[in-house]
Amino acid sequence: MSLNGTKKYGVLLDASLKVIKQDITQRFRSENIDLTPEQWTLLAELAEHGELSQKELASGTFKDAPTISRIIDLLYKRGYIDRKSDYGDRRKFLISLTQKGQAIYTKSAPMIRAARVAGWEGLNDKDYNQLTEILTKVTNNIQKSF
Repeated sequence: MSLNGTKKYGVLLDASLKVIKQDITQRFRSENIDLTPEQWTLLAELAEHGELSQKELASGTFKDAPTISRIIDLLYKRGYIDRKSDYGDRRKFLISLTQKGQAIYTKSAPMIRAARVAGWEGLNDKDYNQLTEILTKVTNNIQKSF
């Protein structure tokens, strides 16, 4: 494939991500949920895996350290997460959901599922698996250069 041919795929990926985030933001606003899609991603990671370090959160959500720190600060101020020193390494913090954080995650998770169902309308498991495989390859190829 020529380099010129790849340009449209980058634009399509950017456009898809933008409309997905807009859809989720609109769904949250309609239910008075004060979260961004990026904030929700951290809550979901904690809901799925339990207590995590900031580094583990960054790795699991593909976010850089400054972004993770900013989101953690916001979620902590809202009472959605707790952070405590890691007894093994006092330079690290361990992050976990509070009851309030679990409640907002539980309330918002159906909206995320609904957004995903809407986005996949007309697509089948084969389509999903192909896209997942392609995006994983692209991500892995680029990460090799880090």
